[in-house]
Amino acid sequence: MTRGEGAVGDASDPHRGSEEVWRGPSLESAKSAVVLIHGRGDSARGILALAAEFLAPVTVFLAPQATGYSWYPTSFLSKIELNEPWLSSSLRRVQAAVDTVSTAMPTESIVLMGFSQGACLALEFAARNPTRYGGVVALSGGLIGPPGTPRSYPGSLEGTPVFLGCSDVDPHIPVGRVRESARVMDGLGGEVDERIYPGMGHTINEDEIAWAGGLLASIA
Repeated sequence: MTRGEGAVGDASDPHRGSEEVWRGPSLESAKSAVVLIHGRGDSARGILALAAEFLAPVTVFLAPQATGYSWYPTSFLSKIELNEPWLSSSLRRVQAAVDTVSTAMPTESIVLMGFSQGACLALEFAARNPTRYGGVVALSGGLIGPPGTPRSYPGSLEGTPVFLGCSDVDPHIPVGRVRESARVMDGLGGEVDERIYPGMGHTINEDEIAWAGGLLASIA
């Protein structure tokens, strides 16, 4: 199922009103929701193929689509200004998705999940908008910004389960940034599970799928 949000974005807000794709039960009947964020070069429909792996029949998945199949143009390690206005627009697009599912359930039942660019957005959004979520699942990603970026985010995740999984040789995600992100999320009050997989590369493995599936089952 697809939905639009009305006016399509412009140069200052390129992702505003972009397509969103749904999978699973109706929002009204679901027990939990996942805002599922795709990576660079992928699509909302592409990342939704992952939903079938979780065996979560009472979870509704909402995947927003990045305009041009990329949430921001350069590396997540670049200076923030080099990724604007796309980064701010991306975070607003995630907020719009969270707002949509929040009409039917509390944030404690909403999971932020993404891969690669999408994992970076899930972490950055949760850090900038901390509350008690159902979970934050970052598959090959880290907090956004160059080395030395201040990480003094206000607020608390209030015990939100946070998963960070990544290879130790990922060509796009330095393992040091994953570990830094885990420390920041822990400092924000998240219950952090950091898993570094030797030699895996830039992909998703069965252990990560099992962890996320268990999280969704616990919420339901």
